[in-house]
Amino acid sequence: MRKVVAYDVIALMNYKGLSVEEATEEVIRKQSEFGGNGGLIALDKSGHVAMPFNTAGMYRGYITEAGKIVVHIYSE
Repeated sequence: MRKVVAYDVIALMNYKGLSVEEATEEVIRKQSEFGGNGGLIALDKSGHVAMPFNTAGMYRGYITEAGKIVVHIYSE
């Protein structure tokens, strides 16, 4: 494992005060600088979801509080 992205996300949230969306976007951006590609799915303690990626597409989904199923493949 070359990069520990989960640790990086939580460290950015704890030490820089970033939201889960901001932290995950920064981690994916930094991975791109190293030639890495992919994405991640992260939730914060309030249930906010972040699903950034730097590829053509990434299968991902979640269910809203109202029970709506949301599924995406490409950036919308």
